[in-house]
Amino acid sequence: MDRTFTVEEARALMPELLERADAFVRMRGELAELAHELRTGGTSEAGGLPEVKAYEARLDEILGWFEGQGIEVKGVAPLLLDFPSTLGGVPVRLCWLEGDRDLAWYHRDELGFAGRRPLP
Repeated sequence: MDRTFTVEEARALMPELLERADAFVRMRGELAELAHELRTGGTSEAGGLPEVKAYEARLDEILGWFEGQGIEVKGVAPLLLDFPSTLGGVPVRLCWLEGDRDLAWYHRDELGFAGRRPLP
């Protein structure tokens, strides 16, 4: 889906984004612990391969929701999301990073995360 967001449209998605992002971060951590236990001890009280597959499926489902909204997933650890946009006629990405509770950053398309700046 090729979508360009206004700042207002992107911010309107923040409640749903935060809910899904929080679930993603929690499940990512649980999956990492489960995988570690299975790798190092062979067993885990949290489950086995079926639970690993269930976590992976749910994480993919959450990532699919972001992409279905037109939000670009740039990273998963930490979770990094971009909303295609324009500011002052310049193509930018409104940038959300795991831990942010608001959408307050952007970067020019060609600069990437290194060019991240506060929204005006």
